[in-house]
Amino acid sequence: MNEHFTNWRKSRHSEPNGHCIEVGRATNGTICVRDTKLNSNGPTLEFTRDEWRIFLHKIRADDH
Repeated sequence: MNEHFTNWRKSRHSEPNGHCIEVGRATNGTICVRDTKLNSNGPTLEFTRDEWRIFLHKIRADDH
């Protein structure tokens, strides 16, 4: 996957100090996650829609 991601948004769970996690989306539905500490030049994690859904489900299940 090497898509162009747009509409980046900061996680609601990010720290107020400016260091945060952002999520973007490609036109094909692929989701990308990045850490803003490296000025958007660091590594990213890319997920298909199904992988993202499963990832969020597991995180939310572990949160309880």
